[in-house]
Amino acid sequence: MAHTLIGIVSSDKRDKTITVSIANRETHPLYRKQYTKTRKYTAHDEKNEAKVGDKVEIAACRPLSKTKAYTLVKVLEKAHGSVELKDEVLESVNDTADKKAKKVAEEEEA
Repeated sequence: MAHTLIGIVSSDKRDKTITVSIANRETHPLYRKQYTKTRKYTAHDEKNEAKVGDKVEIAACRPLSKTKAYTLVKVLEKAHGSVELKDEVLESVNDTADKKAKKVAEEEEA
């Protein structure tokens, strides 16, 4: 069985290529403090099926390019998605915040 890793897709901007971030918790040998070490692997995604935030399994393979030596095995868990606010919503939120700030400033002066 090939060397497999499980991580989170951090980039899918390139065609048929994903960048997978894998975080490991390690303990410093002298100070005994735990810290997180993150490594990034470039993997081949033939069908462009993995998206940012997905939990994926990658396996080692022959070098496909200078940086690619892993291939996507399967997508274990899809990302739950991110929320994007429309410009009108952002403007109304900013207007509300401005009104509250003015009201607070007026109360402080009085």
